[in-house]
Amino acid sequence: MIKEKTVTAVILVAGNSSRYGQNRNKNFEIIHENTVMSYSLKAFDENNYIDNIIIGAKKDEIPIIEDILQKESLTKSVNIVIGGDSRQESVYHCIQETEADIVIIHDGARPAIKQSYINECIEAMKDYKGATVGVRSKDTIKITDKNNIVVQSTKRSNTWIVQTPQCFDRKNLLALHKKYEIEEVTDDCMLLEKNKDKVKIIEGDYTNIKITTYEDREIAKEFVKKSLAKQKEM
Repeated sequence: MIKEKTVTAVILVAGNSSRYGQNRNKNFEIIHENTVMSYSLKAFDENNYIDNIIIGAKKDEIPIIEDILQKESLTKSVNIVIGGDSRQESVYHCIQETEADIVIIHDGARPAIKQSYINECIEAMKDYKGATVGVRSKDTIKITDKNNIVVQSTKRSNTWIVQTPQCFDRKNLLALHKKYEIEEVTDDCMLLEKNKDKVKIIEGDYTNIKITTYEDREIAKEFVKKSLAKQKEM
């Protein structure tokens, strides 16, 4: 039974934000009076499945995060873990700091996260070792060689753009991080794929945008605004 499992939420904010182009961490930007990362913090804090939260952060940005936490009225314990030089290392550091049965990992720069994403990912763990939110590609995707020559076109109906949250059996994920330590991966689902473990995709929507560029911030502001308006109507 999933309700008997313990669940830790991991929020990643240790990236370099190099493509953001503003010489500052996009997770600390303000959108409608809250920092970008605050929306994820509140979403996991309010979710009934989540037992505690870990934030993967840069060492020199811990005081900023501590200041944000002091201003939030969170009910669950939050620990800050120093991340690594890559997303892969940051996740590994974080999942070593919990004994939970399940870990659910989220990009702090996705402020439009919905409770349904969290719930469905965790509930999928009844049947799978991994699950991720994703959306079907609107475009045809081309795979090229190193010279940018097309070698394959994907079938659009079977092509997905992966988002977060992503959910995993913690012990299995930890073992795979150790097993494939020297291989670079851009998300944790890739570790399961390498190990031939099945990963379930939970269909999300296109509002679950990750703020990567400054223009993304303006788009995210509108999605968050609509989400806040819906909450007030409830």
